[in-house]
Amino acid sequence: MADLASDGGADDPTLLCLPDELRTELKDPLGAIYTDANELLSAIDEFAAEHGDSSNSRTPKLVAVGDVVTAHLLDTGRRPDLAVVDGRTERESAPESVLETIEDATDDCVGKTVENPAAVLRHELLVALREGLSSQEPTVVRVDGEEDLAALPAVLAVPVGSSVVYGQPGEGMVHVAVTDAVKREVRELLTKFDGDSEAAFRVLEPKRS
Repeated sequence: MADLASDGGADDPTLLCLPDELRTELKDPLGAIYTDANELLSAIDEFAAEHGDSSNSRTPKLVAVGDVVTAHLLDTGRRPDLAVVDGRTERESAPESVLETIEDATDDCVGKTVENPAAVLRHELLVALREGLSSQEPTVVRVDGEEDLAALPAVLAVPVGSSVVYGQPGEGMVHVAVTDAVKREVRELLTKFDGDSEAAFRVLEPKRS
């Protein structure tokens, strides 16, 4: 697995930290919930066809956040453009079958390992998301820590027409169909985090800074 370069360093700052008062709000799904991966992929493809722009760097992307979600997509034969995994599901180690599915199907993907503790978004993770989405090859970002919040910055980093998929505990897979309105919603949400949201936006949306 080839490695991505990173402009982060050993002293990468924590850019954003989830405040306690936002935890309940974040439990609300950002999109429709699916339990069947094939139905989910049909919705993803339909959305991309209707709202995407295939020109240059604006081609719609598919991002999977979470080991189980990633494995479900891989089981259908679809490799996400970017997968973010941490080897865990609902605070427990992911099942061995899930880990093996990811390992076998992504062995030839571009890879990057970053540190990101629970309830925070570090500069290193945001850079890895941006670089992974810029790659011409499918990319896997392996998080040492926790990737639960990665769906939020992923929404800002992908073009309109893209889809970000993450797991909703006990319910299924959430399909975030990325539109300008959804980007604004996520941007507003991240401004409520503790830390430097503008610095985070500069990493994720360099052309807007």
